[in-house]
Amino acid sequence: MSVSAAPVAAGEALTSPAATGRAPRRGPRPGGLRRWGHLAFVAPALAFYGYFVLFPLGTSVQYSLYDWNGIGPATWVGAENYRRVLTDPDQLETLLHAFELILFFTVVPVVLGLVAASLMHGLRPGPFATVSRTVLFIPQVIPLVAAGIVWDWVYSSDGIANEVLRAIGLGDVARPWLADFETALPAVGLIGSWVMLGLCTLLLLTGISKIDPSLYEAARIDGAGRLSELRHVTLPGLRRELGVCVTVTMIAALASFDIIYISTQGGPGRSTMVPGVEIYRLAFTEREIGRASAMAVVLMVLVLVTIVPVQRLTQRADQ
Repeated sequence: MSVSAAPVAAGEALTSPAATGRAPRRGPRPGGLRRWGHLAFVAPALAFYGYFVLFPLGTSVQYSLYDWNGIGPATWVGAENYRRVLTDPDQLETLLHAFELILFFTVVPVVLGLVAASLMHGLRPGPFATVSRTVLFIPQVIPLVAAGIVWDWVYSSDGIANEVLRAIGLGDVARPWLADFETALPAVGLIGSWVMLGLCTLLLLTGISKIDPSLYEAARIDGAGRLSELRHVTLPGLRRELGVCVTVTMIAALASFDIIYISTQGGPGRSTMVPGVEIYRLAFTEREIGRASAMAVVLMVLVLVTIVPVQRLTQRADQ
């Protein structure tokens, strides 16, 4: 055995890569195949995203540089449409209304949702807890068009809101809420609060259920009350969920369209006009495709400028 092994070893030495000076052959690396496999799975989603998001976005940017009525020839105007959007008092008021709605779409639902989630977390599992969650989440199931119609009835002169005020002796306060210049925007904002409350409550309730119960027990042993538990245990544990709630509701406020178009169509006057309804009006009523596209681009930039700091703050606090 030892005699025959020597020539084999010598032959292997003579044909080794070091003796021949040739680099060893390498097979396909698993990492490269894995990378292409991942790309194959992601490619359909990227194709849909590019066609239905990036392509329309690029088209809107292109249209915003022209004066075009949607039918005839287009005229190059450069940044003129953007100048008109950012200097016209009516357009600026429209953008201001969108930021005012953040108070109703974001602040009110997040605060009330946090309180509701904290209270519901202490409920024992049973029919009452199940019904409570269902009732709060119903607005997310109802189409926004239907919600706008229902609330239009509630806010009418003979609607439920005014009938309740008259029943408790506050008939002087009753009014057509959506037809009053002073109350139309807050009334629409309350509809947004009602719609977003269920989503915020459900997200925050899910986040609270993930917090270690031992943290609450330690806080109670130290003599902490409900407010102290909320401040020192619940809020730090809900940073990610709060970031999601704030992001979703702020986008809904800035890009709101359905509820306002169904309930007021931007009226009375322009007291509830928001960018979404203004873009629709410019494009399909005034036939100013260029200015409508410029308004859409400005709205997208405002959404990014508003949302990106919230996301970075949430991620930084999470690390």
